Amino acid sequence: MTTELHTELPVAEPDRVRRAFVALLLSERTRVGIAVALRVAAAGASTAAPLLMGRMIDTLVAGEGVGDIDALATGMAAAIAAAVALTWLASFTANRVGEHLSARLRERFVEQCLRLPLHTAEQAGAGDLMTRASVDVPQSGNLIRDALPKAAVAILTALVYIGAMVWVNAVLAICMLLAVPLIAIGARWYLNRARAGYLTQARAESRSGEALTATAEGARTAELYRLEQDRIAHGDTTIAVHWAANRYTLYLRSIYFLTLESSYVLPASAVLVLGGAMYFNGMVSLGEVATCAVLSRQVMTPLNFLLMMVEWLQRGFASFARVEGVAAIDTEDEATAEATPIDGTVELRSVHFAYPTGPEVLHGVDLKIPAGERLAVVGPSGAGKSTIARLVSGIDAPQQGRMTIGGVDVASLPLGDRRGHVTLVTQEHHVFTAALRDNLTLAKPDATDTELAAALATVGATWADDLDAELGGTAQELDPAAAQQIALARIVLADPDVVILDEATAMLDPRAARDTERALAAVLKGRTVIGIAHRLHTAHDADRIAVIEDGGLAELGSHDDLLRANGPYARLWNTWHGTSV
Repeated sequence: MTTELHTELPVAEPDRVRRAFVALLLSERTRVGIAVALRVAAAGASTAAPLLMGRMIDTLVAGEGVGDIDALATGMAAAIAAAVALTWLASFTANRVGEHLSARLRERFVEQCLRLPLHTAEQAGAGDLMTRASVDVPQSGNLIRDALPKAAVAILTALVYIGAMVWVNAVLAICMLLAVPLIAIGARWYLNRARAGYLTQARAESRSGEALTATAEGARTAELYRLEQDRIAHGDTTIAVHWAANRYTLYLRSIYFLTLESSYVLPASAVLVLGGAMYFNGMVSLGEVATCAVLSRQVMTPLNFLLMMVEWLQRGFASFARVEGVAAIDTEDEATAEATPIDGTVELRSVHFAYPTGPEVLHGVDLKIPAGERLAVVGPSGAGKSTIARLVSGIDAPQQGRMTIGGVDVASLPLGDRRGHVTLVTQEHHVFTAALRDNLTLAKPDATDTELAAALATVGATWADDLDAELGGTAQELDPAAAQQIALARIVLADPDVVILDEATAMLDPRAARDTERALAAVLKGRTVIGIAHRLHTAHDADRIAVIEDGGLAELGSHDDLLRANGPYARLWNTWHGTSV
């Protein structure tokens, strides 16, 4: 129990991240345009104040009338008031745009997660996907809602201020270039290392979360086998790696911020020194020097903010790359349908399969299940019964051989089409914190109340008499049997061609399970049904029984035929009834 073997979900390449980000912004292009226009107007109003101040100084030096001074002061007050109002309105608009885009990003991420192939999610482990949902999605939302709008504002404001300096005196405006070399060196050094550093930090956080989750979930097992110290040591290792990654990004920020702080004093100092020399030589007025000095400080404020935000932007885009990586899985793994299954015939041809961390589970299984047949798959634990269910449902694909439904490879069916043809019901069911009606319409969004009630009646859910009743969470708590009945009702509503029942009634008591299976038999008539079961009365009701032993098909036939053959099935049956071994 020292390691968890998982395949990490991918991280999107920079080109894909840029395309996705631009597409997200274009989805709100009108609001984005309005926010930019308001910000430019606010920056223009902010620039008017120092320009008027310089004019006021020159007026005082020239000894002109008080009336001109009053007019200029009134203009400054009006410019400041306009800047405040426009800044508030621009910020309000930008925040609304950011919230819309952030909500769109979250909804898209949830949609992509729901479309993930189950085997991909399983191989990635809980930690990676959990970290992307709980850390990377909020971080990406902050990027869209806060970091990027503020960065855009800083750029626009700095450009307006620099433009004003050039208009006042181009020579003094050149002093702003003194900050460029030091800033460029620091930014280049930081950017060359930041993306890899933050991605490493995110991966380390995922692994740390995965290790802690595995330890918490397997705490009883660790205690039973006295592996507490082993789990603690593994947790310490992953946390140490996470801390080292955090410390590295902190080192990058420390060097970068020190470089920035050192560069800020140069432009303003140069404006004052050069401006003073030019003033005493009659090349500029005192008002122009004062205006450029104030503007040089105003330029550095948004520029400082922008450069400090490079770290925030790097974090945000690294998180966005991890979020977009989930979408990339769907794009890469999405199959292209070769044809449409003609019926519910299921066929395994020389199927071999092995899980990534273990030996081969199935060894050349050949099995054909005609459309409309009910087949029971039985055998000892670990024989490969559930693996067959996973292959038929398309969760996994065979390493060798073919797995077809209606003559079409299951792996070639796009995920949406596959779910319309085959459905797997396992022992694990989830009831969402929502109304009973909402829990059922997941399977058929346009189902009527009559259809919902009929589905519940089919599976014997006599307790479900109110479709608006809230379930889960702090609302009505359901026992495992009731949750399983909801899952079965969803299958009735989904109406697939092939239904796989992998211990689907295991959580029901024998009488309730028997009643539910009889009801399902009537509903599933005409469809292909594959039942994976340990309770052999399920096999007794099936058209045929497939006995799986040691990864191979040991027997195939009806209940009576297999009993007469006195082979593996007969031994299982007798053991089940306690008549012999």
